[in-house]
Parts: sequence; structure tokens; C-alpha cells
Amino acid sequence: MIFDSRPCDLGEGPVWHPGRARLYWFDILNRRLLSRGDSGAQVFEFPEMVSALGRISDDEAVVAAESGLLRVNLNDGSFTPLHPVAAGQPATRSNDGRADRQGGFWWGTMGRRGGADPGLGAVFRYCHGEVRRLFTGLTIPNAICFAADGRSAFFADTAPAKVWRVALDGAGWPLGEPGIYLDLAAEGLNPDGAVIGADGLFWNAQWGASRVAAYAPDGTLARTVAVPAPHASCPAFGGTDLSVLYVTTAREEMDAAALAACPAAGQTFAIAGVGRGLPEPQVLL
Repeated sequence: MIFDSRPCDLGEGPVWHPGRARLYWFDILNRRLLSRGDSGAQVFEFPEMVSALGRISDDEAVVAAESGLLRVNLNDGSFTPLHPVAAGQPATRSNDGRADRQGGFWWGTMGRRGGADPGLGAVFRYCHGEVRRLFTGLTIPNAICFAADGRSAFFADTAPAKVWRVALDGAGWPLGEPGIYLDLAAEGLNPDGAVIGADGLFWNAQWGASRVAAYAPDGTLARTVAVPAPHASCPAFGGTDLSVLYVTTAREEMDAAALAACPAAGQTFAIAGVGRGLPEPQVLL
């Protein structure tokens, strides 16, 4: 079940790259982009925190960073600025993000102190060289993902434990105001990263609950998958047929006793046979 044993203080943003047959993910607090495939493991280090990735091609990716978006060479880790985003700096950093079905890239920003910085977060979209700030007043934006038909987007704020759904136009921009898709506050659950599966389910990693939970389009709970670490942070489907569920986890907020009780915390896990994913779209520059 352990896919990669390198511990991350805050593992996030897993993405399966079909052209390279590799899983990419981040250790945000340690400013690292990690990957693993048949040819082995790799790590690229950055001068700032990085958190989410969308593939441009087999050789390049867009990466969400503290300063905005970076254009990263996946062969050697070199990068150039793609689009700076000064909003909220220097009090904020990037967090969860994902490419949409129309070739855009969405990502969230949040206060560096997490829940201690209420309302500093926002969700942005990049598309064909343009960046717009879509939603503001969030604390810990997460769970950015998109319906298979590209007609709706999902995003969460972990702090109030809510997930929203918003309709999209043909170009991938929001139509109208988002509505509540899930309100998990009464259950004491913390929605973190998410991905939409080929079955249309919303697969959501739930921080502190040692699980990924799958919800139907109407918001009913369809199934849960246990993760052997308390802080599951984000899921992604991958493998040659997209039938493996990869889950990043974190060591953040765990004291010495908790880490001793769960030494696998922060590692990245692979769970086969629970579902099938959709190919991640390319970001169109």
C-alpha cells in the first residue's frame, strides 16, 4: 500500500502524468516537488513553497507557488515565472489546485498560518494567459476538481467544512454563484483535496479522519476508503488504466507521540481496485 516512503510534512497535489507514467506530488512546507515512476524516484527543490501542478506537455508543467504560477521543466526542475500573482502577498501561499476540462488551471491561496488567518484565502483561474480571482473570503481552499463534462467545478473551505459546486460556461468560467454541495461540519469532518472519478463520484480526502470518502452527485455518501495515516490530504487516480487511487498524507500537526504511533504519516499510498479515474486535462497556454 505504501507507494513512496519519503515522509512529507505536508504532502499535497498528486497528479498522474500519462506521458511520463509518473505520479507527481508536493511537500509544500519543504518546498519540494516529488515524483515516482518505473524509472525510480525524483525530487526537485524550489526557493518558495509550491503546491499544485497541471501538465502542459510531456516535458513541462504549470506549478502553483507562493509568487504565482511557474512554468517548470519536468526533466531537470528548472523553471521560469509564468504569471505572478501579488494578491495577498506576502501573507499568503498557494494550496490546492488542478487543471480544468477547458484547458485552464485553478488554484487556491491561503494565509501562511492556516486557520489562524481566516478569510485571507482565494481561488484563482489561469486560462490562455489571463488570471482572474474567482472567489474570495476563504480560509483554507481545497478540493478543486471538475465534473467529467466540464460543466461544473467544486471547491472547499476546510475551515468551515463546506464544499461548493458552481456551474461553468463553455470556456470554463463560473456562471452565477456557487451553491453548497456538502456541509460536513456536523460530522466533524475536514474536507481536503478531491478528484472526480470516472463513475462521477467526488473522492475527498478528509484531514484527521484517516480516509478518503466518495460522494454521489447528489451529495450522498457512496463509500469510504481507509488510509493508514490520520491526515489524508489529497487523492488522485493513476496507473496505466487509472485504476490506482494515490493518496498523499501529512505529518503536520502531529506531535512526537502521534508520529511514534503512526510512523507512516506523511508517506504517499497507493490503493488498487476501489475505482477508476479520468485523465487529467492539459493546461493550454
